Amino acid sequence: MGKEIIDSSLNWVADHIKRYVASDGEDGHDWNGTQILLITTTGRKSGNLRRSALIYGRDGDDFVIVASRGGDPNHPLWFLNLVEDKNVTVQVKADVFPAIATTIDNEEDYARLWNVMLKHWPAYAEYQEKTSRKIPLVRLRRA
Repeated sequence: MGKEIIDSSLNWVADHIKRYVASDGEDGHDWNGTQILLITTTGRKSGNLRRSALIYGRDGDDFVIVASRGGDPNHPLWFLNLVEDKNVTVQVKADVFPAIATTIDNEEDYARLWNVMLKHWPAYAEYQEKTSRKIPLVRLRRA
């Protein structure tokens, strides 16, 4: 039996995740005009499995997510976890698969994919204005 997965500490996100998992994404994949995936990381301190719901875009066969945390000065915990352990589990609708998470460091790729993600969620531009940190983009590639 695998480890228990701990969902987001934000109640509305945890509720979204529960509906997504129970319906194989039929309830939760399409959200506010964009699309959501679930990512499970391993806690860098606790070792617990942590699941988050995130907006995603595509780059070929890969998925792209944004570590915005709404423009908070600190990175989201899921991002800090995957920096420590790049092996994650992703769920897109009913498709659950292992993936390798890498931060997009190449400036040309970053600029291109930032524009892709702005089309999915224009508020990312406001989030970047609110914080002095460069908001990371993460590529999720099937393992």
